[in-house]
Amino acid sequence: MGILSWIILGLIAGFIASKFVYKSGQGMVMNLVLGIVGAIVGGLIATNIFGFSGVSGVNIYSILVATGGAVVALWIYGKVTGGRQL
Repeated sequence: MGILSWIILGLIAGFIASKFVYKSGQGMVMNLVLGIVGAIVGGLIATNIFGFSGVSGVNIYSILVATGGAVVALWIYGKVTGGRQL
């Protein structure tokens, strides 16, 4: 998957996850970073724990996996920082 695909997928997943967890976005840069981290975390969880394929491109399955990972990453971030939003 190319860098542009990762950026697009990361932006989509981070935005969806931040809306899901905090009901408001974190800003474009934080959404992008969170989405990319979420894609990595979601891919690792999907492949290592559940045995599914990881993120494979910009498609619905990959967006769901990346968004799930971003929600986990955002939840962990909230626990570490005491729930403060950026």
